[in-house]
Amino acid sequence: MNKFWSTLLAGAIGGLVAFGALKWTEKSQLTAEVPAYPTPAKQVNYDYGRAPATFDFTRAAERAMPAVVHIKAMESRESAIQRNRQSNPFRFFFGDDFFGLDDYARPRSGTGSGVIYTDDGYILTNNHVVEFADDFEVTLHDNREFRARLIGADPSTDMAVLKIDAQNLPAITLGNSDDVKVGEWVLAVGNPFDLTSTVTAGIVSAKSRDINIIRKGAPIEAFIQTDAAVNPGNSGGALVDATGNLIGINSAIATPTGVFAGYSFAIPINLAQRIADDLIKYGVYKRAYLGVDIATMDSNLADELNIPYAQGVWVKEIDTTGSAARSGIRPNDIITKVNGKNVTSVPELQELIGRSKAGETISISLLRNGEKKDVAVKLKSRGED
Repeated sequence: MNKFWSTLLAGAIGGLVAFGALKWTEKSQLTAEVPAYPTPAKQVNYDYGRAPATFDFTRAAERAMPAVVHIKAMESRESAIQRNRQSNPFRFFFGDDFFGLDDYARPRSGTGSGVIYTDDGYILTNNHVVEFADDFEVTLHDNREFRARLIGADPSTDMAVLKIDAQNLPAITLGNSDDVKVGEWVLAVGNPFDLTSTVTAGIVSAKSRDINIIRKGAPIEAFIQTDAAVNPGNSGGALVDATGNLIGINSAIATPTGVFAGYSFAIPINLAQRIADDLIKYGVYKRAYLGVDIATMDSNLADELNIPYAQGVWVKEIDTTGSAARSGIRPNDIITKVNGKNVTSVPELQELIGRSKAGETISISLLRNGEKKDVAVKLKSRGED
């Protein structure tokens, strides 16, 4: 009996050993048969739930604010009386003050902003800030006050230059408005509602915008459009990029109410600088005159003219006394570039010509009957022989 149980136990142990050996052999074979693949690329986990880092405008504001001034423009009583007399319809028959209206002549006044252009006291601002006045008071960022005099103004571009007698002023650093891109951050610095040294932020919404707001002379409107808040009193102030460089002079807002309603407009500094330099040197803006009647090309105009559509500016008519006529530009030419810069609209062409000087020769690329041509144009001023 004992022998039976011993034999049974020995058989069970032998079976377990054999079963274990068989399983170990199968696992080894399976492992050997699995091919070796390269290690897969490391998995990167992105956290999309975190907010982007806050953009810091403090450095730009610190650079720009000392260069922006408050301007108080005032009309003298003598000027108010003269203006009142000129508007009196009875003065021809009854004399200058037959009705005693001089006693009711009220001098006008207003406030705005300006930007220190040079360290010896030249200040950029808008023509509409100063055009009615003959007495100017400038307050700097450090609260110093100065009397200013008008150096020159140009109504067709809404630019003006004032001068104060001071030295070592914190002149602003000029940027390049050609490099400004739609969507980039900008700051508006000025004095809205007499709230001095106010900074607002926004982005560039558009470039070369014409809003038909300048009604004097032959206007140049190629504004930088932003959504930085600008209100009455900001006019003449600075539009700066995210590093604090001046890229425009704030000039206008689009509004049904008289206050900010979403968009503001600035004169590009590349144009403003050209005008300011002439005002400082000559007292007037010596504007180059191309002498063309033009329209922005679009598909409707191309269909009307029965020509292939091309981006550019269509030349409708030529002034025979202008620079274009003397250089061989003809009606129905399509201007596509000026000095290598693409031209896709009338405001772009006006700005590029406005930035050029009389006497300068520029290169104009155009399409004529579908063929590309480059024309050298020597610019003249209006009325110049």
